[in-house]
Amino acid sequence: MSAPTATMSEIARISDQLRRAFEGNAFHGDAIAEILDDVTVEIASAKPLHGIHSIWEIVLHMSVWLDVVRRRLSSPTLVIPTAEENFRAVEHVSAEAWERAKGELDDNYRLLLRAIGELPESKLGLQVPGREYDYYTLLHGIVQHSLYHAGQIALLKKAESFGD
Repeated sequence: MSAPTATMSEIARISDQLRRAFEGNAFHGDAIAEILDDVTVEIASAKPLHGIHSIWEIVLHMSVWLDVVRRRLSSPTLVIPTAEENFRAVEHVSAEAWERAKGELDDNYRLLLRAIGELPESKLGLQVPGREYDYYTLLHGIVQHSLYHAGQIALLKKAESFGD
């Protein structure tokens, strides 16, 4: 990935930040794909700390919010996930189900990235229906949300490896 330039549009800059968060070459360190690369189904479903979500639950949560933000870009009304959608339970623990969860995260990331690329620059300053912020804030917010949870996943991954 090349560095952002002064001549890039704001849409291109936001896309670049989301891409770095998910694919790599980010300032903060490992990207989400890199963090999840060696997470096994056992590590993904483990809860090494009492009262917290598993890596798998966080991945499902991140996936939902990528989709919510994508839908908010084109919806005339506020899109809000239900409590069950927001933090979905892991229904079946298997290597195949874990791969599907990671695939869903990647698919929703790529769909949002495409939707951002199709967004007119003029929409960034418009208010998101039902919210007191604009699309610029929404899009930066999903990058921040994703990185916040990437940090949680990295910590949970380390916590789970302490027993080895």
